[in-house]
Amino acid sequence: MSRKQMVRPGGRSARVQASVHSAVRELLAEVGRDALTVPMVAQRAEVTPSTIYRRWGDLTELLSDVAVERLRPEGEPEDHGDLRADLTAWAEQFLDEMGSGSGRAYIRDALLGDPDGGNAGRCSAYAAEQIDTILIRASGRGENTPAVEETMDGIVAPIMYRILFRPAGLETAYARRLVTDLLDAYEKSAR
Repeated sequence: MSRKQMVRPGGRSARVQASVHSAVRELLAEVGRDALTVPMVAQRAEVTPSTIYRRWGDLTELLSDVAVERLRPEGEPEDHGDLRADLTAWAEQFLDEMGSGSGRAYIRDALLGDPDGGNAGRCSAYAAEQIDTILIRASGRGENTPAVEETMDGIVAPIMYRILFRPAGLETAYARRLVTDLLDAYEKSAR
């Protein structure tokens, strides 16, 4: 079990985590990642450096934990009235947010401080929850929908690959094409 999983919600632990996360975000904006140190974070968060080392281990794990929280969606995906419109809007926003300079930095940090793969799983779960919401909503309207994993494989996986390994020229038209390809192939196979 990693240090991050042992944090209990509420109480002092939650306050310390919120204070430290806030300090990291502020200091990243002020001094940048390369100048950031655990003592700087501790001073800003009004905790001791040993508190940070005990909870997160090192700066890399702390940055990873902050990144995962920053990658968590802030709300449910918008409802545009049909599956194609909902998935297209979501995929465009996902690409825009994850492909931005700050999004790529958060992805990098989330993965760097993640020796056991737990952060990658958490980030994947965020996307799967968003897609599941879209698919349940569409199913409730009587639309046929692909499975969550099929949608993840057809939309999220290629977007993440391109962001991580081939980001040049990545535009929202790519996200729209992925949705079209996924839904067209699904509709063809459902006949």
